[in-house]
Amino acid sequence: MAGRLRSEASAYLRQHAGNPVDWWPFGDQAFEQARLRDVPVFISIGYAACHWCHVMAHESFEDQATADELNEHFVSIKVDREERPDVDAVYMAATQAMTGQGGWPMSVFALPDGRAFYAGTYYPPRPVSGMPSFRQVLAAVSEAWAERRSGVEESAAALAEALGRAEDGNRQLLGDLVQVPDGGWLGQLPAHLEQGVRLLAQQEDRQFGGFGDAPKFPPSSVVQFLLRHATAGSSTAELAGGLAGRTLATMAGSALYDQLDGGFARYAVDRQWSVPHFEKMLYDNVQLLRAYAQWAMQSGQGPDRELGAAVASETADWMVARLGMPGGGFASSLDADTVVDGVHHEGATYLWSIAELEDVLGADGAWAAETMNVGARGTVSETGSPLHPGRRLAPAERQRWNALKPALLAVRSRRPQPARDDKIVAGWNGLAIAALAETAELLERPDLLAAAEAAADYLLRVHLDDGGRLARVSHDGAAQGIEGLLEDYAGCTEGFFALYAVSGAERWYRAAEDLVLRTRELFLRDGVLSDSAVRPAQLSAAAGERGAADPLESATPSGANLFAGALLTHAAYSGSIEHRALAENLLRYLERAAPKVPRAAGWGMAVAQAMLAGPVELAVVGESDAAAELVRAARKTGQPGMVVARGTGGTGRAGGAAGIAGAAGIGEAAGTSVPLLADRPAPAEGALAYVCRGMVCRRPVGSAEELVAELAG
Repeated sequence: MAGRLRSEASAYLRQHAGNPVDWWPFGDQAFEQARLRDVPVFISIGYAACHWCHVMAHESFEDQATADELNEHFVSIKVDREERPDVDAVYMAATQAMTGQGGWPMSVFALPDGRAFYAGTYYPPRPVSGMPSFRQVLAAVSEAWAERRSGVEESAAALAEALGRAEDGNRQLLGDLVQVPDGGWLGQLPAHLEQGVRLLAQQEDRQFGGFGDAPKFPPSSVVQFLLRHATAGSSTAELAGGLAGRTLATMAGSALYDQLDGGFARYAVDRQWSVPHFEKMLYDNVQLLRAYAQWAMQSGQGPDRELGAAVASETADWMVARLGMPGGGFASSLDADTVVDGVHHEGATYLWSIAELEDVLGADGAWAAETMNVGARGTVSETGSPLHPGRRLAPAERQRWNALKPALLAVRSRRPQPARDDKIVAGWNGLAIAALAETAELLERPDLLAAAEAAADYLLRVHLDDGGRLARVSHDGAAQGIEGLLEDYAGCTEGFFALYAVSGAERWYRAAEDLVLRTRELFLRDGVLSDSAVRPAQLSAAAGERGAADPLESATPSGANLFAGALLTHAAYSGSIEHRALAENLLRYLERAAPKVPRAAGWGMAVAQAMLAGPVELAVVGESDAAAELVRAARKTGQPGMVVARGTGGTGRAGGAAGIAGAAGIGEAAGTSVPLLADRPAPAEGALAYVCRGMVCRRPVGSAEELVAELAG
């Protein structure tokens, strides 16, 4: 085999480099090879932390007879869905259209031009429960290609047409983004968000927490919306606060949360949150870190603040220790499986028996087993269970458990550990920067702020080229040439703005502003926003020449919603009426989505809540310690999406700045590059805070009490 995957950035692709299957990475060369050989393309899509991807790899891709069939009759392509979400999205839509469901591993068969004609997910090595074996599928596809080619091509054409219509639906959902916004719909937006809250309340599992039935995923962006809505003074504010608090408390006591080391698993397979699917993803944990920090910040003094701060602290420490990379940036995930004696075992690192707890803890072992739901019969393996109380521990219980954790963690650290996917994804790291910066402010942890700054430095140094183009993925300190997507540009912008708001270092504001303008230039054309700046020819053939951005969300905020938030924040800092209008247009889809599918629009609703609040603009100038005290007081009021500018005091109006921002006429004031700080003189001692809403500013105040009163006015 050519071993084409050995030098790939993706750990998932490298895991398959030694297979007998002659794998190609996704690209023109692979499809050209299929055209020259006149064979169909087999596209296998998964990710490094995926348990069933490992299963199918072992059963089929490591099997010589299966590999021989693939090599003779197909060109086989391996895709990491985290590295290429644009490829994953198109072929997932094809899989769902053909089968009514989707998931990973995804198995797609396509023409040499990229159009899919048959698809499924996991296939076993032998027929089972009415499911054909993978080799039976290969034989059937090969036979159809050889004997019924015209039918295969007709199926591909029909599917491509259907996917094109679906992308037209995305375009219609967002509408014409360059039209002058109709302000009338904004008057109805509060009612739409309230309807969304009421629907979420109907969908809440009041017995076991969370929303819906099994499997249960962490509703990260939905919780962030609910926390913002809880401070909005709406008729559903109290309802939203209760939903958010119950959900966060439930997850903190569940098996989803690593009770020893911090960090959350991908999802729970059961309604009770007691059996996790063990992979730990960066994108889940940064969103939950931000949510727990916000919950703690706006909860005042009491048990909610204590729990939120504890989970935020432990998760941040886990993220820095386990996913932090040398030189800055964060790895993508920890695997669901642990390899023990050459065999993959899901969750093996994390499971405990009563005997193991008693061996480590002695007399405390029985108490730990009872408190952490470890019984004689394991919930995951025959005797092994993940540790979780399934409830909120009383203060005395929490204190006792915290005293026992180091001994258990020391033993666990000597077990085989799950593999780490070391690729660095730009957009996820942008969200990590935002979460760490805000948690650093809550906990007064300069080390977390330093980690956020190191990641931001890494993105600017490695992912951003001299022309302002952003690479999606890097590995071993080098960008891999995969063009950044809308979610990468907007996610990094979110991170840089948040880092500026906490640190006051204007280089981060300038980086965010440059990315806002570059994002608009690359992804918005002729009134249509796209998820990709440049779409590969194969995806254009499969689903249309230019895909419209999909604002609806799954595990992460959509690129469209992140961009709306970035535009809104930039408009508040800079006074850009144009960017404010574009943000409003991007959120108009919430007229239909918020009342009907709020769980698919969480971050969009969170941005909309900030928009309804102004967002509040807070400019703080003066001595750093005094300024930090004022900002902390303002944060505790829970102002949705509050925009914070920090400085030593500026004079003069905003003028031209270097780079992209300067070309747009946005940027440097005398002494500051942040227009919101212009003409904000600092006092001789202490600090002053200026509160602005809707282009109207209140008198400056110098104490936390006065500032809280101004924000309440």
